[in-house]
Amino acid sequence: MTAAYSEPFSVILVEDDEGHAALIRRNLQRGGVLNPVIRLSSGIEAVDYFFPENGPTLAPDMTVVVLDLNLPDIDGFEILRRLKADEATKIIPVVVLTTTDHPKDVERCYALGCNVFMTKPVGYEAFSEAIRKLGLMLTVVRVPHIHD
Repeated sequence: MTAAYSEPFSVILVEDDEGHAALIRRNLQRGGVLNPVIRLSSGIEAVDYFFPENGPTLAPDMTVVVLDLNLPDIDGFEILRRLKADEATKIIPVVVLTTTDHPKDVERCYALGCNVFMTKPVGYEAFSEAIRKLGLMLTVVRVPHIHD
């Protein structure tokens, strides 16, 4: 299996807060991301999406995950661990976007294999601006495409 880099890609947004999800989606678009955004509102939804009981139903390539850590059921650390531990999904770029900025949480995310760690700023304008900047970054990112 080799990886090549191509586009377009889908953004899988794992975010339980409806307001944050709407702001993220809107400001990614303002930042130039016109790619499809699929929202999963819980850790259980994310596990079911990436690791369905009946085997893979999606191609994990051509995807970027934007992951909140503070989910009500299965936390983002566990989702990140599963994504990076599985041979089929470990290549997926993961951007952790969360309210925490505790150094141990940042270190743990990078140790688990996250590609980017961002703290959600407090305040509407700062939050919106940070997501627009993330959108600008995603417009130039190259996402791996898996070939057998």
